[in-house]
Amino acid sequence: MNTDVTIIGAGLGGLVLARVLHLHGIPATVCEAEPSPAARSQGGLLDIHDYNGQPALKAADLMDEFRAIVLDGRQATRILDTDGTVLFDQTDDGTGTRPEVQRGELRQLLLDSLPPGTVRWGRKAVRIRTLGEGRHEVTFADGTSLVTGLLVGADGAWSRVRPLLTAATPAYTGRSVVETYLYDAATRHPAAAKTVGGGSLIAPAPGRQIFAHRERNDTLHVYVGLARPRDWFDAAETADPAAVVARIAAEFEGWAPELTALITAGDTAPVVRPLYALPAGTRWDRAPGVTLLGDAAHLAAPNGEGANLAMLDGAELGRTLAAHPGDTEAALTAYEQAMFERALKSAEPDGIDIGAMTAPALAAVFVGHEQP
Repeated sequence: MNTDVTIIGAGLGGLVLARVLHLHGIPATVCEAEPSPAARSQGGLLDIHDYNGQPALKAADLMDEFRAIVLDGRQATRILDTDGTVLFDQTDDGTGTRPEVQRGELRQLLLDSLPPGTVRWGRKAVRIRTLGEGRHEVTFADGTSLVTGLLVGADGAWSRVRPLLTAATPAYTGRSVVETYLYDAATRHPAAAKTVGGGSLIAPAPGRQIFAHRERNDTLHVYVGLARPRDWFDAAETADPAAVVARIAAEFEGWAPELTALITAGDTAPVVRPLYALPAGTRWDRAPGVTLLGDAAHLAAPNGEGANLAMLDGAELGRTLAAHPGDTEAALTAYEQAMFERALKSAEPDGIDIGAMTAPALAAVFVGHEQP
C-alpha cells in the first residue's frame, strides 16, 4: 500500500496534524498500535494554554468544540503545606487562560473531526525501512505494511521512528509518580474532597509531592511524586497493592492525615509511572521524508507543556506542509528549525522546580504571579 503522509501514533499531536492536513486538502493516514479508541484510559485533566495548545486547536478549526468540553471551575488551585495549612487558594472566576479538559474527551473530539478511516487501529509499527528518495516502508505487527512519501513519528517516548533520525534515547529523571483515583469523592471521601477543593491541589516538599485534580463525575485523580531510584519502584511493584500503598505512604510520615488519605484511600490499585526525558536540546540533521513531533521529538519531565507542545507541533507541521506544496523537504526544514527552538525554550529552567521546593516557597511564586 502506498500513502502520501503516514503518521505513527494517534495521540493529540498526531491527530492535530491529521486534522490540519485534512483542512488543507492533504490526505493522511494515522497508524495506531492500540486496537481501539477505548483500549485504555487516556489520562486525566489537561490545562490547554493560550500560547500553544489553544492556537493549535484554532488552526484545527475546533475551538467551539473545545469550549464545549471545558470543565468549569477546574482552574482553581490550592497549595497546602505538609501540615495541611492552606498557603494559596485561587478560585476559578472564568477569566483564566488555561481551561481544563479531560484528555480522553479532547482526543475523541479530534478523532471525530477526521474523515472515517483516517485512523487505522491495531497497527503497531515493528520495523521501518528507508527506501531512498524520502520514501519509507513501515511493517506492522499484524504482518501488513505500507510505503509512504512522508513519515511522521508522533509515537511518544519510545518512538519507533526516532532512530531514523537520532541515537538519542530517554533517560530516567530520578523521579516517578504513583497514580490512583478516588471515586464518588463527596460521599465516599468527603475529607479528601474538601481538601482538594474544586480544581487542583499541590502539596510539595523537596523530593516528594502530592498532586490531585478534581475530574468529571466527582472523581479525584491523585499523583504522588517521589525522587527515588528506578529500582526502588521496581521493588515496590513486585508487592501486592496494599503493600505498595503502605510503602509509598511511609514516605509521607508526619504529613496531615487529610493529605495522606489521598494515598491510602485510593479506589484503584496504585500505578507507578517512571518519568523519562530526552537530553534537552536534542536535534538531528535533516533526513529526507521523515520527522518527529511531541514526545517523540522532545520528551521532557512533566512541566505542564508536553501535550500542548505536541498539539502545536502538529498544527505547525500541517500548516508548513500546506504552505510548501510540492517541496516537502523545505517544509520539514522550516518546521524542524522552529520546533527545535520551541522545545528548547520550553525545557529551559524557569526557576520553578516543584520537585525541589517547599510549599511556602511555591506559594510565594504563585502569589507573585498573581500580582498585577
